[in-house]
Amino acid sequence: MTTYDSVMALAQDDDETGLTALRSSPDRTVFTEDDNPDGWLSTDYTVDVKR
Repeated sequence: MTTYDSVMALAQDDDETGLTALRSSPDRTVFTEDDNPDGWLSTDYTVDVKR
């Protein structure tokens, strides 16, 4: 399973994923997880999620 498929599978399994996307610059988005102030994810490639 690719990373994109994993994220989509997670989003489809839960109504609330507990992730927040913060745009730190026009070309950078940082993802944080609820109840986990010490951990974060970052990616240079994002896609729009349509529900």
